[in-house]
Amino acid sequence: MDERIAVVTGAAGGIGSATARYLARAGAAVALADIEAESVTRLAAEITAAGGRALPVRCDVTDPVQVKAMVRTVAREFGGPHILVNNAGVVRDGALHHMSEADWDAVHSVNLRGAFLCARAVHKHMARARWGRILNLSSVSALGTAGQVNYAASKAGLEGMTRALAAELGPFGITVNAVAPGFIETPLTTGADSFEGAVGGRSTVVAETAPMRRAGRPQDVAATLAFLAGDGASYITGQTIHVDGGLPLGRLPLSGYGVGD
Repeated sequence: MDERIAVVTGAAGGIGSATARYLARAGAAVALADIEAESVTRLAAEITAAGGRALPVRCDVTDPVQVKAMVRTVAREFGGPHILVNNAGVVRDGALHHMSEADWDAVHSVNLRGAFLCARAVHKHMARARWGRILNLSSVSALGTAGQVNYAASKAGLEGMTRALAAELGPFGITVNAVAPGFIETPLTTGADSFEGAVGGRSTVVAETAPMRRAGRPQDVAATLAFLAGDGASYITGQTIHVDGGLPLGRLPLSGYGVGD
């Protein structure tokens, strides 16, 4: 990926940081966009110390002004961008009768609106280069998971947006794909274990029942994203690739939300 410029949103998170490191090792210059400025500054220093190129940029992906400014900064410092990984995401899980409008809006604002704003901001650079990769982080929860009506809807919407953008941007040499992880052990999902009624949480359930007999790791997702970002995936577009160890999260027993209380 020498000479390629990548933007990873939510770069401070488990999957985001793993993806940024993977792309940097492959030779790309990586812009680390996140609302957590200190975290991405440390990550940029780590990548640079390892011989890579990284630029930390504080950005709230729900704010179109900040998104445009972030892309301008990347273009000025590195050029491009050629690759966008829409990884920024939040969860506000809960049963339907406990879920507030604020819970619904917060999840859709980051997960879906944020991805739209970032894709809109970078596509002109990709179209000019006649080469681009837009990668959206979906989830197997898009299939439908109890206690995640807001999250599931946002990720299902993201997969629809992926197909629509693939059709629209393909003539410009831009591919658009989604990656849908299953249960991946990250700081975000570790907290989700508290919602699981079974002793040991969801990580244990996955390890005992998934065909691969383990929960996923951020590197599993990063490797898939890196492949889709490269030249070898030039004829793959409009797809959602599941990285779930063979067991979609939607099949797992979920308790602890008080459904029906």
